[in-house]
Amino acid sequence: MAVTKVSLTLDSDLVREARERVGPREFSAYVNAALRQRLQHDRLAEFLAAADDEGGPVPDEDVEEARRWFRP
Repeated sequence: MAVTKVSLTLDSDLVREARERVGPREFSAYVNAALRQRLQHDRLAEFLAAADDEGGPVPDEDVEEARRWFRP
């Protein structure tokens, strides 16, 4: 997979904590994974918004039934 070098401005406390967790050599991979996860979240939110626009929101009773199925 192709990679691109970028320059970022990040909060110092976040950088420090991330480096403490993964070490300096894995920092780019850690940030890359976080960005990938955020983009996936954003795409899912866009999909759900489009589904709501097309079919309306999920009825409350269906949401409650789904919660019953997925609660431990």
